[in-house]
Amino acid sequence: MAPYIAQRLLQLIFVLIGVSMVVFVTMHLLPGDVAQLLLGDHATATALLRLRAQLGIDQPIWVQYLRFLEGALRGDLGTSLQTNHPALDDVLVAFPVTLQLTLASLTIASLIGVPLGVLTAVWQGTRFDTAMMTLTLFGVSMPIFWFGLMLLILFAAVLGWVPTGGLMPVGMDPPHITGMSVPDSILAGDPAMVWAAIHHQLLPAFTLATVPLALITRITRAEVMAASLFDHVRTARAKGLSGTRVILRHVLRNAAIPIVTVIGLQLGLLLSGAVLTETIFALPGVGRLMVDSILSRDYPVVQAGALFIAAIFVLVNLVVDLSYAVLDPRITRP
Repeated sequence: MAPYIAQRLLQLIFVLIGVSMVVFVTMHLLPGDVAQLLLGDHATATALLRLRAQLGIDQPIWVQYLRFLEGALRGDLGTSLQTNHPALDDVLVAFPVTLQLTLASLTIASLIGVPLGVLTAVWQGTRFDTAMMTLTLFGVSMPIFWFGLMLLILFAAVLGWVPTGGLMPVGMDPPHITGMSVPDSILAGDPAMVWAAIHHQLLPAFTLATVPLALITRITRAEVMAASLFDHVRTARAKGLSGTRVILRHVLRNAAIPIVTVIGLQLGLLLSGAVLTETIFALPGVGRLMVDSILSRDYPVVQAGALFIAAIFVLVNLVVDLSYAVLDPRITRP
C-alpha cells in the first residue's frame, strides 16, 4: 500500500507541473496588457515599461515560467495583482464556499441518485423506470448555466421561495470559524441563522447536483442490475430472503465499488465545475474568484486556483482508490 501511495503522490507532482504549464501559457497568450489594465488608458509609456519590469512580464515566457516554478517550490505562488495578497491565500479564503457548495450538491445527488438507481433497477422496464431514465437523460444534457438561470427565474424571481443569490441575508453574518456559512451558523447556535444559510444554499446546490445526480442514478441502476445476476444473489432469493434484504446485503455490496468510484470522481469534478453555479448565484467561491481573475488578467490567482483544484482532484481520486480495500476484502491493495 505504501509504495502505491508514494507512486500516486509522485504522479501528483507531474500533474501539477502539467497543469501549471497549460494555465501559465494560456494566460500569457490572452490578448491585452496587464500593465495597461492596471495603470489605465492614460498611463505613460515610461510608467508602463517600469511596471512591466516590476512584474517581470517583460521577460521571455520561459523565463517567467521558471521563475514561477522556483517560487512554487518555496510555497510562493505569486501575489495577486488586484488585492496585493498572496495568490494562494485568496484561493484558500474562497475555497470553503466552494467546498460547502460541492458537499451539499454531492449529498443531494447521492441521497437521491443511489435509491433512485436501485428502484429503477428493481422495477426495470416499468413506466417508472422509463420516466426516470428520461429525466436523467435531460439532467445530463441540460447546460448548467441555462438550468440555473431557469431555476433562478422561477423559484426566486417569480415565486419568491428562495433568495436570488449570496451566502447569507444582508446584516446576518455568522462567526467566521470554518468559512462555510452552514457549519458556522450551526456553531453559532442560532436556528434563524442556520435556516437562512440553508435557504441560500438550496437552489445553487440543487442546480449543481443535476449532472452528478443523473450519472449516479444511471451507474447505480446498471451495477445493481448486473449484481442481481450473480449466483449468490440467486441463492439468497431461493432461500426465501426478502427482496430488501437481498438488495442491501448482497446486491449493493457488490455494486458498491463502481458507485463509490463515480461519487468520488464527481466530488473532484464538482470542485472544478462550480464556476458557472457560483457566478450565477453570486457565491464568493474559487470558481467565481477565478472568473473575476481571468477577466482582470490576475494570472497569479488563476494559476494558484488551478493548481489547488488539480491537487484536490488527484487526492480525491487517491482516497477513492484506497477505499476499494475497505469495500471489498478481496482487494489487498489498489
